[in-house]
Amino acid sequence: MGYPMGGTDIVSVETVAVRAPLVREFAGSHYRMTHRATLVTRVHTSSGIVGEAYVGDEDAGLADIDGIVRTEIAPLLPGQDVLAVERCWELAHRATFDILRDRRLGLVAQAALDTAIWDAVGKVVGQPLWRLWGGYRDRVPLIAIGGYYGEVLGTIEDEVSYYRDELGLAGMKFKVGGRSPAEDAERVTRARKAAGPDWLLAVDANQGFTVPEALEFARRVSDLGLAWFEEPVRWANDRRALRDVRYVGGIPVCAGQSEMSPSGCRDLMETGAIDICNFDASWSGGPTAWRRAAAVAHTYDVRMGHHEEPQVSTHLLASQPHGGVAECFHPDRDPFWWSLIGKGRRIEDGEVVLSETPGLGWELDQDYLEEHRLPLA
Repeated sequence: MGYPMGGTDIVSVETVAVRAPLVREFAGSHYRMTHRATLVTRVHTSSGIVGEAYVGDEDAGLADIDGIVRTEIAPLLPGQDVLAVERCWELAHRATFDILRDRRLGLVAQAALDTAIWDAVGKVVGQPLWRLWGGYRDRVPLIAIGGYYGEVLGTIEDEVSYYRDELGLAGMKFKVGGRSPAEDAERVTRARKAAGPDWLLAVDANQGFTVPEALEFARRVSDLGLAWFEEPVRWANDRRALRDVRYVGGIPVCAGQSEMSPSGCRDLMETGAIDICNFDASWSGGPTAWRRAAAVAHTYDVRMGHHEEPQVSTHLLASQPHGGVAECFHPDRDPFWWSLIGKGRRIEDGEVVLSETPGLGWELDQDYLEEHRLPLA
């Protein structure tokens, strides 16, 4: 297959900041959200092919991320071959070297470019990214992240029914860690009774428990068949604490979303701290970084997950033999996955079925984009 007429050089980078209010406040163990924000990034090539992607979900820092893309990374890319992904990644990685600002801002900015570049690569070679990255399967189970405190989406039973019966999802990841182990165990027990024994149910403490609390919670829910216990313990000593919960608690442990590099994920694996690594490509340098973490995980017999962001995680997880399930939110919690993506999303039997469309394969709704566009420059 030849390259497009006119070559594959990058000629310019474009960004569109998007911010949408949520219809209600959502609370986890120690955080609250009232808005969702993302950055749409477009990489224009000399052949006319445009790579397009959106990454990130945080309202705070959006202007900083946009500025880093436009002023620090974008000027380095014109004239670079879009197929030289590793070279472009290294150039963009310089944005993470500033020690006087939150390193995560540079990593998200880098991820924005890396994901858009990969979308362009898929379009250049005429292949969907799930195949280009490994092609293990063309579909991946999709679960919802829910169980927020305050039952903002109705009762626990109502929420489970909506995900299972209305959206047709494969399961649910339930928020814990913001109440006592006994209270949270009672909440999760209600979810299991509502869902039935065969629906995937996992829990996520967002680093909310101490080790003794996590172990007490694990004991109380030991008969519920939980798929994993995510970030069960507080961050300050989490590598060893995760290991202790994993060895004693009897539930597979998931972590990695708070790591900033594949090396950080490697250290979790080397310590024996995790069964599942949910490294986030959109928070930590893009698909290129995630694929490096996935290669390491394969050598440790650790399964790969991904922290939300289904617009990219579905392709990554489907590409790998040790890829697990993708995550989404209720439409009220993530209007972008359910509304910004206008075409290309297909869910059957609890799985996202990925298309043959080159690149990421999503078509963004331009009317929605313009309605929620946030002028920053």
